[in-house]
Amino acid sequence: MSLTVQGLMFWSLLLVSLWDGAPATFDSSLNLHWQMWKKTHNKMYQNEVEDAHRRELWEKNLKFISMHNLEASMGIHTYELGMNQMGDLTQEEILKTYATLRPPTDVHRTPFTRKSGVAAPGAMDWRDLGCVTSVKNQGSCGSCWAFSAVGALEGQLAKTTGKLVDLSPQNLVDCSGKYGNHGCDGGFMTNAFQYVIENQGIESEASYPYIGLEQQCHYNPEESAANCSQYHFLPEKDEEALKEAIATIGPISVAIDASKPTFTFYSSGVYDDPTCSEVINHGVLAVGYGTQSTQDSWLVKNSWGTYFGDSGYIRMSRNKGNQCGIALYGCYPLI
Repeated sequence: MSLTVQGLMFWSLLLVSLWDGAPATFDSSLNLHWQMWKKTHNKMYQNEVEDAHRRELWEKNLKFISMHNLEASMGIHTYELGMNQMGDLTQEEILKTYATLRPPTDVHRTPFTRKSGVAAPGAMDWRDLGCVTSVKNQGSCGSCWAFSAVGALEGQLAKTTGKLVDLSPQNLVDCSGKYGNHGCDGGFMTNAFQYVIENQGIESEASYPYIGLEQQCHYNPEESAANCSQYHFLPEKDEEALKEAIATIGPISVAIDASKPTFTFYSSGVYDDPTCSEVINHGVLAVGYGTQSTQDSWLVKNSWGTYFGDSGYIRMSRNKGNQCGIALYGCYPLI
C-alpha cells in the first residue's frame, strides 16, 4: 500500500513533533549548579522548554570550558576559561548582541610621532595612575564602541585634569547616530569622538545614566562633563606604536576579534589563540601592557561586567603578529 503525499507529510510532521518534545538528557549532578548559576546571573526563562534549551547550551559550554582547562593544566594553553553570564548563549547570539562593532571604511591616519629619547617602560598600567574607571556591563545592547570611547575620554580627562569621572556611554548611544553610529546595533569609537567634538561635550554617567536601550537623545549642555578637540588613529598593525601610545598618551581604544568561545569564557592567564582573526567585531580599551611568565601581553578592559575574565579584564597576546587584530584600529581622543 502506497502513502499519499498528504500522508507522508502527516507522518513527517508527527515524527518532528515527537522529536522536539523528547526530553533532553542532562547531567543530574549539575542540577544544583544550574540553579545556582541562574540565581547568580538573574536568569529567568519563559517556560520549561526554554529552560531546557538554555540548560543544554550551558552544559555544552561547561564541557568546553572543562576540557580547555584540562588541556591548560597539561601546558597546552597559556590561559584558563571560566563560566560566566554568557554560558546559556550560542556564539552567534553573543556576536549579535555583545560584539557589534562597525569598522570605519575611510580611515585617515596621521603620522604617530614617537617621543625622541624617551623609551617606553617595560610595563604600564593606567589603573595604578588613577586614569581608569570601574568595569561596566553593556548588557545585551551592542554598545561596546561607546564604552571603549568613554574609556579613552575618561583617561584623557583624568590625565589632563587629575579628575577621574565616569562619562556617559548612553549619551553616545542616544545622540551620535548622524555620525555613523547605530545605537545598540553597533558603531565605532571615532564616530563617538567626532560627535563629542561637534557637540562640544559629553555628559557624565551620573547625569545621563546607562539603561542599555537606545532612547531619544536628551543631552543637556549644562551637564557637560568633558570635551574633545581632536582624535587620531595609530599606524595600522604597528604593535610598537600601540605600546608607545599607551605609555605616553593614555588608555587607547582598540578593536578586536571577539568571536571565539575561548574569548567569551576567558578567565585568567595570557589569552593566546592562534585561530583569532583580524576580522574585528568588538571595541575595548587597552589600559596597559607587560610581560607575564615571558609572555608579552596587553591589558584590556572589557565592557561585559566583572564576571567576565579577570574582574572584567583580559590579558591578550602582544607581539604575536597582531593577534586578534588589536593594532588595526587603535585610536585616541585629545581633550
